Amino acid sequence: MLRLDRSRPTVADRSPQGREAATGAAQRGLTVECKVHFEMGRKTRKKIEVGDAAPALEAPVEPGRVPRVSRLMALAIRLERLLAEGVARDYADLARLGGVTRARLTQIMNLTLLAPDIQESLLFLPRTLRGRDPIQEPHLRPITLMPDWRKQRKLWRELGRS
Repeated sequence: MLRLDRSRPTVADRSPQGREAATGAAQRGLTVECKVHFEMGRKTRKKIEVGDAAPALEAPVEPGRVPRVSRLMALAIRLERLLAEGVARDYADLARLGGVTRARLTQIMNLTLLAPDIQESLLFLPRTLRGRDPIQEPHLRPITLMPDWRKQRKLWRELGRS
């Protein structure tokens, strides 16, 4: 519990209205009480937060990293939604916003041409513990060129075996 006694004006109370309020508070013996807790802020600074206790800790993060192709698939889905909502007009607009070339943006957006089950598989690939990711975006480019999802699935299975 933090107890704040306002018997003296603080730096914020240096204005004429603040001085009057502080003087009145000192005469009335105003005391403010509230429950607080301390949290570690940026660069290990402690910061004071109002409330009973610190919020519950987040679940521990799994070891390893999310494969790059999973992140690219999620990005492609998000960018497709931005286009549909009219936030961006076209790929050139998205490329400018993302700081990439239009060609690279097209490569990323081509991931949305994959069969839905392949997209889902890409999003939920297991985390990479060390070394290179087993599946990389250039491996998927020939699959995205196939308009038939059955052929895509066949190529996807073959890619998984190698």
